[in-house]
Amino acid sequence: MKKAELIVIPMPWMGHLIPAVGIAKRMVEHDQRISITLLVMNLPFSADDDKIKSLQADASINGRITFLLLPRLERPMEDISRASVHQLITEYKPLVKRVVQEQVMSSTSSASTCSDSPGHLAGFMVDMICTTMIDVAKELNVPSYVFFTSGAGTLSITFHFQTLTDDHGMQVSDEFKDLDTDHELDVPGFMNRVPASVLPSIFLDKDGCASFLNHARRFRETKGIMLNTFMELEPHGIQSLLNDAGVPPIYPVGPIVNLNPQTEDPNDGVCGARDSIMRWLDDQPPSSVMFLCFGSIGSFTEEQVREVAKGLEVSGHRFLWSLRRPSPSDEKVGPPQDYDDLEGVLPGGFLDRTAKIGKIIGWAPQVAVLSHPAIGGFVSHCGWNSTLESLWFGVPIAAWPMYAEQQLNAFHMIREMGLAIEIRMDYRWDIRKKASNAIVEADAIEKGVRKIMDLESDVRSKVKEMSEICRKTMVKGGSSYDWLGRFIENVFVNIPSYLEQHSLLQ
Repeated sequence: MKKAELIVIPMPWMGHLIPAVGIAKRMVEHDQRISITLLVMNLPFSADDDKIKSLQADASINGRITFLLLPRLERPMEDISRASVHQLITEYKPLVKRVVQEQVMSSTSSASTCSDSPGHLAGFMVDMICTTMIDVAKELNVPSYVFFTSGAGTLSITFHFQTLTDDHGMQVSDEFKDLDTDHELDVPGFMNRVPASVLPSIFLDKDGCASFLNHARRFRETKGIMLNTFMELEPHGIQSLLNDAGVPPIYPVGPIVNLNPQTEDPNDGVCGARDSIMRWLDDQPPSSVMFLCFGSIGSFTEEQVREVAKGLEVSGHRFLWSLRRPSPSDEKVGPPQDYDDLEGVLPGGFLDRTAKIGKIIGWAPQVAVLSHPAIGGFVSHCGWNSTLESLWFGVPIAAWPMYAEQQLNAFHMIREMGLAIEIRMDYRWDIRKKASNAIVEADAIEKGVRKIMDLESDVRSKVKEMSEICRKTMVKGGSSYDWLGRFIENVFVNIPSYLEQHSLLQ
C-alpha cells in the first residue's frame, strides 16, 4: 500500500494551531495511508508552553502524527522582539529544511522496503501566514498546499484585491482608508454588495495590505488550498473560488473545531476557574444565559465596559461575561489581562444588583461554555473559530466584531446567511493603540441581547438547523468528508518519485 508523509507548518498562534492539529487528526482518521509531521515554530508570540504541550499530547494520541516543537532562533531576544512576523518565519527556513531532511526524508526513503514506514514525503501544507515555507518545499522538490484558517469570503476578497492591485494598479489601502464612506463593493464570493466599513483591517494598512497580498500570490503557486469552512455555510463564496481558473483547487473541509476543552487551558484556568464557571452554569435554566467573550486579544476601554454593564442590567437576562482589560500601554501588542478591581471599572452597585443573574469572569473556557445547555446566546467578536464553534453547538451570535477579518465574518453571518444579529458590525478595536472607532451605547447592547435571547426567533431556528448540518458534513456522505477525501487523493497524485526525493539527501 502506497503511503504518504505530509509536513504541516502551522502559525503558532492558538487560533491557527488548534485547527491545524484538528485537520491533522482528521486526515489520519480519514485515510490509513497518511502520516503527518507538525513542525511548530517557537516564536515570541506563540501560544504558551503548557497549551502547546497539551495540543502535542492531543495530537500524539494517534501514532501517525508527529508533533515537533522547533527550538527558538539563535539571536538575542531583543532583536527577535523587534523583528516582523515574516522576518522571524523566514529565519526558520534553514532549520525547517534540515529537520525535514534529517528526521523525515531519511526515514521515508525506506518506504518502498519497510511496510511500517510513514511513506514518501508528499509535500508541505503551510499556514496562510507561513507561505515563505513554500520555498523550502520547492528546494526539496515536493509540492505545497495552503491551510487557510478563515472562511471562503475572506479568501475570495483577498484574491480579488490582489487581482485589482496587480492587473489594474489599484492601491487598496488608499482606496478604502476612509471608513466613514457608504461605498460598497461588488466582490466575487458575496451575494450582497460589501460595505467598505467591514473590510478586513489588514487591507486598510499599507504595509499589512502589501504583505497579505503577497501571501495571495504565493497561494497561487500551490497545488491546493484547504479551507476551514463548508459548502452549506458559504455556498456562494466556495463556488466562486471553484469557478475561478486562476485559483488552485479549493477544498472546504470544515468546520474544524476544538472539541477537547482540556486543550483550552490545561492548567484549569486560575484557581480552578473552570470548575467555578461550570458549577454556576449548572445552576441556571436551559438556554437562559447570555455569554459574552471577545477572543484571545479582545478588550474594551473602561467607558465601553460601563456601557456593556448598563445594557446587560437593563436587558434583565442572565449573563456570563468574560471581562478583561487591555494590555499595558507600553506593550504594542499583548494579551488582555484580568482586572484586579472590578468595582473600579463597573457602574456603582452593578455587582450587587446583578449578583443573582450574572457572573463576571476573566479567562473563559469557551468550548466548555458554549457546549453547556444553559447558554442561550453568544455576544461574540466573530473570530472565525468562535463563529464555527457557536454554529457547532447551536448557539446564536450577537455580532460585535473587533479586529482582523471579523467585520467581514459578521457581514457574512448577518447579511449573507441570516445566522446572527448585529450589535455593531463596523466596530473596530485597534490592538496597538488600544482604542476603538466608536462607543457602542447601552441601548444598542440591550436590544442586541434581547433579540438574540428570543427563543422563538428565526435566527435561532436557522442556527439550530445549521448546527445539525455542520455535524453531518463531517461524517461519511457529508460534503466536507468528501472534500477531505478529494484533497488526500490530490496529495497522492502529486507525490514526487522516490528517486527525486532521495537525490536531495545525497
